Amino acid sequence: MHPRRDVSAVVASVVRWAQRHGAEVLVNSADAHRVGAGVRAVEADELARTCDAVVSVGGDGTMLGALRLVADRPVPVLGVHLGRLGFLVEVQPSDLDVALDRIAGGDFVLESHSALRVGVGEETLIAFNDLALVRQPGRGSLAAAMAVNDVRYGYFRCDALVVATAAGSSAYSYAAGGPLLSPSVRGIVVTPSAAMSGISRSLVLSEDDRLRLELLAEAGELAVEIDGNPHRDARPGDTLDVSVQPDAGLVVRLDPEVHARRSRVKLSLLDLPLLPEQLRELLPEDMRGRLDAVRTGD
Repeated sequence: MHPRRDVSAVVASVVRWAQRHGAEVLVNSADAHRVGAGVRAVEADELARTCDAVVSVGGDGTMLGALRLVADRPVPVLGVHLGRLGFLVEVQPSDLDVALDRIAGGDFVLESHSALRVGVGEETLIAFNDLALVRQPGRGSLAAAMAVNDVRYGYFRCDALVVATAAGSSAYSYAAGGPLLSPSVRGIVVTPSAAMSGISRSLVLSEDDRLRLELLAEAGELAVEIDGNPHRDARPGDTLDVSVQPDAGLVVRLDPEVHARRSRVKLSLLDLPLLPEQLRELLPEDMRGRLDAVRTGD
């Protein structure tokens, strides 16, 4: 659930639908105080282990968190939009009942997403957009040797290093100067930011490649960020092993062509000019209807 927005109305809609269809609604116990009756609170690991599907209420960040939750046992994840721009989420709160009916009737498709599995010491982290190693002010810069499939290729000395999936290539990696990867490209992109020496441009690797980053002795203390969220620190001598888990996330798509068209328009907001008809796609459906009525004089 979105950490700050009021999700109670959307949760109530899910509960009413579930009660009509004999289904049970579970919620992460950390969010139980934000919802009303008819919901059973469980710990996150039980939720991931037992749910048949997940409804994510928020924006893309919330959706990424839901996908990470069930990455070890992927189940369909439906995004209900309470965020801002939103590349992953598709359904508006007013359309939720219809969406749930369509899912119950099998009238949907699943969009598969790859994830990065990042091994740091004894810990394994999951990232659907990107892993970022970022310098912390006053604590030195990033210095890391890179190996691909156990063969060393060079080193990075920079302010930050971003490893992104194809879906995540439009986020931090793009802001750092990396390329946009088509979702049909089964690969990852490694992009340094503010490079001082070593490798200074983006590298595109296959999903089958195994990437290792070894922090050198001259490295500073770094923040390890997963999908934009700080997770832990990394220090000289630490090693990060990155591999790709295909089909780690299953996103529910009700109207894939419409969603893809709107996503292309949203993506063009990064730095491309828009045609009037493309701008129309960003408007809510009721507003588009009123605009069309004005145009036709109805």
